[in-house]
Amino acid sequence: MDLRFLSLIILAIALVLLVAALLQWLWNITMPDVFNLKKITYWQAFRLLIIAGILFGGPHIGH
Repeated sequence: MDLRFLSLIILAIALVLLVAALLQWLWNITMPDVFNLKKITYWQAFRLLIIAGILFGGPHIGH
């Protein structure tokens, strides 16, 4: 493995973790007030991203 590939993998992982934090923040400032739902934790937001990726296909790299 070259350094560029490893850097890309680390960047992708960091991006997924950052998007999970963003999803948690957006959920917690919107959904409890609008729909009277509970706030979620970081790991619940992470699982929601995985579920959305499975249901909607996720990013199509190389297409």
